Amino acid sequence: MAKPNNGLITETNSQYYAGSQSFTTTSSQTSFTATFNTDLVFGAYSPNTSDYGLNNFVLYTSAIGLPGTFGEYTLPYTVVNNVITLATALPANSYLVIQLKSNSGGNYGNENAFGDAVENNYGGYTYVTLNDIINNFLVAYVGAGKLISDVKRTDVIFHAKRGLQEFSYDTLKSIKSQELSIPPSLSVVLPQDYVNYVKLSWVDQLGVKHQILPTQLTSNPYATPLQDDNGVPIQDNYEENLQGSSQTEERWEVANTKLINNIASLEDYNNGLDPNNQYWDNGNFYGRAYGLDPQNANINGTFTVNEREGKISFSSDLVNKLIILEYISDGLAYDMDTKVPKMAEEAMYLHLVYSILATRANQPEYVVQRFKRERSAALRNAKIRLSNIKLSEIVQVMRGKSKWIKH
Repeated sequence: MAKPNNGLITETNSQYYAGSQSFTTTSSQTSFTATFNTDLVFGAYSPNTSDYGLNNFVLYTSAIGLPGTFGEYTLPYTVVNNVITLATALPANSYLVIQLKSNSGGNYGNENAFGDAVENNYGGYTYVTLNDIINNFLVAYVGAGKLISDVKRTDVIFHAKRGLQEFSYDTLKSIKSQELSIPPSLSVVLPQDYVNYVKLSWVDQLGVKHQILPTQLTSNPYATPLQDDNGVPIQDNYEENLQGSSQTEERWEVANTKLINNIASLEDYNNGLDPNNQYWDNGNFYGRAYGLDPQNANINGTFTVNEREGKISFSSDLVNKLIILEYISDGLAYDMDTKVPKMAEEAMYLHLVYSILATRANQPEYVVQRFKRERSAALRNAKIRLSNIKLSEIVQVMRGKSKWIKH
């Protein structure tokens, strides 16, 4: 096991890669301090209680410490601030292991430690928490003899959160993704921390993504009031408009994409594809005489964002398809433990300096403008760094530009 050092990496190799920390007990030892970068989450000590599933770790013990001799520890214990306290001390020279839950199971006992605590800890060195940003700022930028002599911590927290939100939209690597299946209802619920979509794709049998494009041909009406014979909305006993289902959405769910995408044939027409001749015009389907409309010439399906229901609705040809939803979060879903890429750390500090100085009375304008420019320059540098441009990858793409275009 590697020894901890005085650098920024404090976890051992076993803690980081395997998610486990082991202790050799003394005769009266009952307290064991976990030093993972991931905090311990404690629900209950007994596997027979429902709260036990809230734990993000499992305890194992062994008398000799050899593989195959560890068993799950189920006697009473408590956890406070990552310190595990046993109600009864183990025999001297016993072995106790804290195993964070892993998607592939644990390395001890019956390997029943399934979860994602270990995986969530991977790659953590790339980031610094928002709480650390605030603490570092108060130490390095605030105090006697410094530009900011005094500031409330609550003010710093406010400006830090606002800065993180703005950075998340177009600078930080805050794009998240979900793998989902489209049910017969043709709608999936927006993620809990959703702000805006980046890209939607359906995945074929080879695992290749095919981009799904938004459509302007239809929409999801936000209100669908019921009306009387005169077209006046009808109210309920609480004087609120009664709402019905959306006929627009119902028609879109059963729409034939061949008509919408202008890929129908004469045979389709003869087979009754367009019985009301809505898209048939003098021997040609609508749009054929003047060529395809590029925004509608799409065989990968379409989607709309249903603001009323908080869902994304898809065209009928995507039913039962596997999709990947890539979306933007504002970076604040997990409060003060939110991660900030280290490549944007300096930009966050300068944003805090500018924001605090710009909101103070009687602050010299030239000082405010100076830090506004420095903030802008640091943000631009962060964008370049986080864009992850690799020359070798660009060269590989550009090689295809030298191909002859065949007619």
